[in-house]
Amino acid sequence: MPQLLCDVQELLREYSEELRSVERELLNLFDSSAFLIPAIGNYIVQSGGKRLRPLFLILSAELCDYKGYSRIVLASIIEAIHTASLLHDDVVDGADLRRGRPTAHSLWGNQVVVLVGDYLYSNALKMAVSQKNQKIMDALSYATTKMTEGELLQLSKIGDPDISEDEYIRIISAKTGALISAACRIGAILSQRDSETEERLGTFGMKTGIAFQMVDDILDYMAQEDDLGKRLCKDLEEGKVTMPIIYLLKVCDDKERDFVSSLLADGIKDDKQIRDLNRLFNRYNVIEESMEIATGYVRDAKAELAGFPLSPVKERLFCLADYALKRSK
Repeated sequence: MPQLLCDVQELLREYSEELRSVERELLNLFDSSAFLIPAIGNYIVQSGGKRLRPLFLILSAELCDYKGYSRIVLASIIEAIHTASLLHDDVVDGADLRRGRPTAHSLWGNQVVVLVGDYLYSNALKMAVSQKNQKIMDALSYATTKMTEGELLQLSKIGDPDISEDEYIRIISAKTGALISAACRIGAILSQRDSETEERLGTFGMKTGIAFQMVDDILDYMAQEDDLGKRLCKDLEEGKVTMPIIYLLKVCDDKERDFVSSLLADGIKDDKQIRDLNRLFNRYNVIEESMEIATGYVRDAKAELAGFPLSPVKERLFCLADYALKRSK
């Protein structure tokens, strides 16, 4: 794997003032006379998060020599769309925890949280309209449409051992890649760069987003054996077929394929099944091969920025891309 060009924590500290401004604008998007909306907004913002998507936008804008305040406003809109999607995802998945804290729906109920997510989506797009830039609206509306489409595509493939790698990439491109792509593209739009620059930054964001989601999926299978069961059960119990399972199903024999298919259909019943699955992962180098695929997406993403001269800002974007491969849950 490539060496990080910088430390992500250092990068976040360097841009802490900008990201605090993003959080203030994000809280403004929760402003409402319906008291539950700002209450849930405060809870979510205080729950933390690295704010990587806003940072992609801020850095992309700086790469194109734009440092106006609109980048902060639009970065908060990107984070608001991401936050709204998490609110809805947690309801769909029945998740009890996020970042170690109870999910909003477990505290306020599904109905309230779905409506707050809807409010956040609509208020974020309303704020985007105030920028009076059709290209920005096109990028955001495309991303939000693709995100919903990705979730529905994933649901349609739950428990399906025949899902192809192309179908999986299509799902994670929509779920995760689309919004990061929009964030990077908007950086070029703000600086009024040509369409080729917009496209290159958008593709950089898309490929980096694919790598981020793929590594997230791989990390579910990288626990030590003592706690492997908890990590494995999350995806398998939900029937989500991700890169490690897709690769394993492609290279294993018929008997092993039947075993993996049974786990997808019925879930994990005992520790022996966990150990058997872990042995298959080791036998076929599943984690290593899956990470190599993710590494290829990061390599291709960075190649999209070849037309930009080497600079500290370009290195910072490379740092974010490399971070997809280096982080842990």
